[in-house]
Amino acid sequence: MLQTLRIALDRYDRHFPFFDGTVKPPPGVSLTTFQVGQTVQLRDGEYRHERMLHDGEFEVAEFSFSSFLMAIDRGLDIVGVPVFPRRLFSPGLFYVRDDGQIRTVGDLIGRRVGLNSFQTTLSVLARGDIKRVYKTNWEEIIWCVSNPEKVPFETKRGVQTVDLPRGSDLTVMLREGAIDAFIHPHPPHAVMKKGSGITRLFADPAGEEKRYWSESGFFPIMHVIAMRRSLVTKWPELPEIVIDLFERANKIARSYFDDPNWSTLLWARLAYEDQLRSLDRDPWANGIEANEKNIKVFVAYMRDQGLISRNLEIPELFAARG
Repeated sequence: MLQTLRIALDRYDRHFPFFDGTVKPPPGVSLTTFQVGQTVQLRDGEYRHERMLHDGEFEVAEFSFSSFLMAIDRGLDIVGVPVFPRRLFSPGLFYVRDDGQIRTVGDLIGRRVGLNSFQTTLSVLARGDIKRVYKTNWEEIIWCVSNPEKVPFETKRGVQTVDLPRGSDLTVMLREGAIDAFIHPHPPHAVMKKGSGITRLFADPAGEEKRYWSESGFFPIMHVIAMRRSLVTKWPELPEIVIDLFERANKIARSYFDDPNWSTLLWARLAYEDQLRSLDRDPWANGIEANEKNIKVFVAYMRDQGLISRNLEIPELFAARG
């Protein structure tokens, strides 16, 4: 009997092999890949997480790591495999006005900092890093959120949050002084324009993020590949099938750089070679062993920020070790 496997993903280069059909499913499996955003509409729509978990539209989906942990904590029908298709460092994603009033993370104390939402994975990471890496209490910052929270939770006692009008333009609010900074996973176009009045908090974001890598030993996880736990009970081979598909897709995607003209970026091939030389391990490595420290640090962030009720253990998160 032919098994149907529908996967919903974002459009990263490492996912191209799914979209162009160069990564093949095993015999007996029919694979269809959907290009679905979460907050941004892609070819096949948006709301990827809800459509997988609640609507059952997909067997497998790329899923926010913070939302995944909150769902596990609340006993929802979800489990993951240790494949992490999206990662970001936080330092390069802090934005401030260029008037010099805010020069360090410590200067954010008592200030109004904009976020998409409190529970977004990058928001959790940034607050955790503020405390762990930059020795500043995130609880002393006023957090201004521009979108409703997807999973209900109680804000930690003493923490100030402000609900902005839904869909507020954080770039405009920063320029006008309604907020003092914001943290966002997608760099605003204003950052690339001279005279925009907006800049990154860190003058050398690449250098700061390299230091983060050197000191922490990991490239922070943003998304995980998830599926319904009830489906795995019926189809126990599914986790290993999915891991194998992503491992093969990664190998194909890396081969793109064999052609120096593959990317629009002029020196992409040279940057790729420099990354291979300068890093002592693969920042994109999947599997539990390669990501155990990263996972434990993030779970601790979630617990400290009141988003989960207990310290989740790694075996309860994943249906296979990878």
